[in-house]
Amino acid sequence: MSRWDQKKKIIATVLSGLWFLVIFLSPDSSKKTGDDAKSPTAATATATPQSSAPAAAAPPPAPAAVMPSVVGTPFAGAEKAVEALLDTELTALSAYEDVTLPADHTKSVVCFQEPAAGAPLASKSVPASVHLVAAGTKCPAEKGTNLRPKSTPKPTPTPTPKPTVDEDDSGSGGGGSVSYRNCSAVKAAGKAPIRRGDPGYGQHLDRDGDGIACER
Repeated sequence: MSRWDQKKKIIATVLSGLWFLVIFLSPDSSKKTGDDAKSPTAATATATPQSSAPAAAAPPPAPAAVMPSVVGTPFAGAEKAVEALLDTELTALSAYEDVTLPADHTKSVVCFQEPAAGAPLASKSVPASVHLVAAGTKCPAEKGTNLRPKSTPKPTPTPTPKPTVDEDDSGSGGGGSVSYRNCSAVKAAGKAPIRRGDPGYGQHLDRDGDGIACER
């Protein structure tokens, strides 16, 4: 092309450019160029489905609180164990009806508790109480009994009736100044049986008339 003049060189250059432009804009070339433009990463992302992460399991419900066993423990320890679960104060009572609970009962021992050990606590406002005895004192068989049993009053003896004695000896038949209205009076005086001639003998006492009265 060195021998061509300037005009021929310009024409040849323009024709060469048009030839390359036609080849580049042809349908086959455009398809190939479009296929080459696709990203392998994008194709892989389209072919691979997204994996969904498993849903987190719900935490198990907290177990319901239950009343601890405080029988046999000092009140101080029972108070801490119960009030850690409840918003209410632990009520202290005496296990014996005739014993007053001292002001300082932290060392007193629990004999009975309410609610019972293991009972579910429906809420933190459940009332709780314990019945106490002094340290070293035996718990009663049941709460509310007396530590010192009440003494039973002795029965008043029935007085022995004194025999009715009349000074009148009329009809007595036995002489003397003693007479009895009936055999009960004779027996009360310790004179039964009474015989004819004895002081106090009377026919009204001797029903069968054999001379011996109040023999039965």
